[in-house]
Amino acid sequence: MYEKRFGLRGHPLPKDAQGPTYFSQTRGYERLGHAFETLLTDGGLGLLTGAAGVGKTSAIRNLCRAPPRPEHRVLYLCDTAVAPLDLYRTMALELGVSPSHRRSQLWADLKKAISHLVDEQGILPVIVVDEAQHLSDRFLADLGGFLNFAFDSRDLFPMWLVGMPPLLAHLRMQKHVALAMRVAVHVHLEPLERDPFLALLEHGLEAAGAKKKLLSDPAREMLFRASHGLPRVASRLLRAALREAHRREQDFVDEHIVEAAIEQMGITIAAPR
Repeated sequence: MYEKRFGLRGHPLPKDAQGPTYFSQTRGYERLGHAFETLLTDGGLGLLTGAAGVGKTSAIRNLCRAPPRPEHRVLYLCDTAVAPLDLYRTMALELGVSPSHRRSQLWADLKKAISHLVDEQGILPVIVVDEAQHLSDRFLADLGGFLNFAFDSRDLFPMWLVGMPPLLAHLRMQKHVALAMRVAVHVHLEPLERDPFLALLEHGLEAAGAKKKLLSDPAREMLFRASHGLPRVASRLLRAALREAHRREQDFVDEHIVEAAIEQMGITIAAPR
């Protein structure tokens, strides 16, 4: 209901931001973009880490929409708490392979399908495993063998493990050192500092259709401090603030509106920095 009041076409900072609605002007996204292009060219294992809400999934999703189709096929897996066999079976279904219940046969079928896709059809699979901090030790121990093609002489496709910082600590354990050595690129996304955060707000509002300034400077500062620079939290707070302003029949969001939104969400505001 607040969209009409503020002249917006949709939600600012939408969860499904991509293309023109996605804010890409950050150092972290630039580093990820370079790493993504590297793996598209060379193949191999990539690691993307960051705190919850920092924008890992939205960043990799926005990059995955850019490669031309059908030369690339993106496989997105996020149910990572399941048994390793179930995860490989999901991968098989995404590739159109009948998933065997026998691990050895499933591996053989998957590898054959991927090799055929790359070598015969000229299509590069891009596999993204999200919430990878939940991957089991057994799956991680298996993964190095799964990525071994042609006597380990080829990195046939790019695979991204996307997860929170415990994923990196897990890979650094001695039992996973062989897999850790396969990581070709690693990008860690940090919460946004003040200037890029304020630029994110401005971009989100403009992309949603805002024609005038809707937030006071103190309100923007409060959003930055309350969100701790995390885009997901900022998105939720901004929507709550716009809803609260609409409820109060205000056409402008000031610090009192943002304060009410922060209280509603039970967020602790950070000290100025």
